[in-house]
Amino acid sequence: MVDFLKQIKETIQAALPAETQITSIEMEGPEVAIYTRNPKAFFENEGYVAKIAFDLKKRINIRTDKSLLLEEEKARALLEQIVPKEAIVKQLYFSPAFSEVTIEAIKPGLVIGKGGETSKKIILETGWTPNIIRAPTSDSEILKGVRHHLHKYSNERKKILQEVAKNIYRETTDKNSWIRLTALGGFRQVGRSCMLVETRETKVLMDCGINVADPEEPYPYLDAIRFPVNELNAVIISHPHMDHCGFVPYLFKLGYRGPVYCTPPARDLMALMGFDYIDVLLKEGKEPPYTERDVKEMVKYCIPREYREVTDIAPDMRLTLHNAAHILGSASVHLHIGDGAHNLVYSGDIKYGFTRLFNNVDMKYPRLETLIIESTYGGRDDIHPPREEAEERLVRLVAEVVHKGGNVLIPVFAVGRSQELMLVIEDAYRTGRLQAKCYIDGLVKEASAIHTAYPEYLRKQVQRRVLQNDSPFTSDIFQSVTPQTRDEVLNQGGAIILASSGMLTGGASLDYLYRLSENPQNALIFVGWQGEGSLGRKIQGGLRSIPITVAGGRTKELKINMRVETVEGFSGHCDRNELMAYMRNLKPKPKRCLVNHGDQQNTLEFAKTVSTRFHINSSAIRNLDAVRLR
Repeated sequence: MVDFLKQIKETIQAALPAETQITSIEMEGPEVAIYTRNPKAFFENEGYVAKIAFDLKKRINIRTDKSLLLEEEKARALLEQIVPKEAIVKQLYFSPAFSEVTIEAIKPGLVIGKGGETSKKIILETGWTPNIIRAPTSDSEILKGVRHHLHKYSNERKKILQEVAKNIYRETTDKNSWIRLTALGGFRQVGRSCMLVETRETKVLMDCGINVADPEEPYPYLDAIRFPVNELNAVIISHPHMDHCGFVPYLFKLGYRGPVYCTPPARDLMALMGFDYIDVLLKEGKEPPYTERDVKEMVKYCIPREYREVTDIAPDMRLTLHNAAHILGSASVHLHIGDGAHNLVYSGDIKYGFTRLFNNVDMKYPRLETLIIESTYGGRDDIHPPREEAEERLVRLVAEVVHKGGNVLIPVFAVGRSQELMLVIEDAYRTGRLQAKCYIDGLVKEASAIHTAYPEYLRKQVQRRVLQNDSPFTSDIFQSVTPQTRDEVLNQGGAIILASSGMLTGGASLDYLYRLSENPQNALIFVGWQGEGSLGRKIQGGLRSIPITVAGGRTKELKINMRVETVEGFSGHCDRNELMAYMRNLKPKPKRCLVNHGDQQNTLEFAKTVSTRFHINSSAIRNLDAVRLR
């Protein structure tokens, strides 16, 4: 680390003239922070930072020396004068550890100003470097909590990043050693995705999820790791669904204190999912595997990365996240291991095809030897109808039920499917094909609010509407429900209800099922994957009565007399044809393919198809199998 930092300093000092008045150069995780007494020099010569970033292949942060920082109260007063009122500033956080003021605004573009004029003025007049972030268009308690938490522990986060930097840039003896992957969950099954990538120097965990549909074996095989978790060098999360991120807080309960790499929205949504998981278990009288303190600890150690941003995460490993088009902030993970020794892509959950929410999945990588690909719908008969047909059928079914005074329950994953369905329903409402009100319950409102804080991750049409303060997620058609008002909504009849969880494994959707199931005028419509063993899968398969516990601890049989329908075509996963198209168009062609995230039959069948069609060495390894990649 000492030699590396010396090289960094020498490179920077050689590139910058004396007028820049550099006072210190620090490594903060994978980034370089340059502190200066003359920030104006960088404004007048924007090529300085670009050249250093190009030479070092790192993100460069220019910060003012602490001697220039105006007192917080005076700086706050000045900011109120500098930033236009139309920006609608919601929060200001001062972090002396980073010489930063975080400005959360509804219109962050006005805080930046034309050509960056306003943000430059903030630096020159207050000394504080603005970190400008977008406020959601509707209130989000989770987002507010996460941002406050990061500010509260900014001093500690600075130390965390410095420790991470020591780990990343430590001395190494061998950058081209063996490489091994161990399957710890999510192989020949859907749920508890987790895998360990190791070299002689480095140990990295990719995903760490929970199978909420399987109470017998919900957690990944962390006990198969024959070293303490604090020896892990990094954790990488592809996306914030429970089956991929739900067990990360448990790592912190075990003593892990290292970085968690993910996209910025994934960090916030992981916190949302973690807190909700604890809440659901407590309400069911079960003991959660971790506490809220562990979730908050995880948030402190998150290091967000943008799509296609190359990041050193170890002496022999570089990470790049790519758009997976599955949910907000979902990523495919590219690892460049050793000095070009091996390149691995973990697809995560991907969608190759149209969605209303996201731009197209990334297909091109600089190098690729091993591909780990999902196969949720990889079976020969897993062909989804065209999206247009799926939307028409859903709208027709819903209209039919509400016209007769029935209520429609659509169990949805709070992140992803709920927002996709909201866009479909809002469009049908605007075009006059639906007249009924749509009620959202569970985590859907919070998750939707977080979507509006990150419009740059959304499809251009949706992004434009959010930026124009016309967010489809805050349309008049959508109304929030609380547990206290559920009966009132249902008694009116003719309601559309979007509620989590998506597999009826708990939460608001399960409560609605209990209230609606015995009336044949009501309908239950599945629009997403129902995991093996989940109540949703059982009802989908024909189960028409379930035992439930009622007041006094008695058990009664609940009849499912309501109409049950499944509408395919809304999944955030590829169907069989889309998976084949993804394999066909992926650049470059991988030399090896490991198939995961599908039931046993689908993984085996899809691996066989990839081998025969594309002449790629493919296999569907099992949990606890280890594969030498090099």
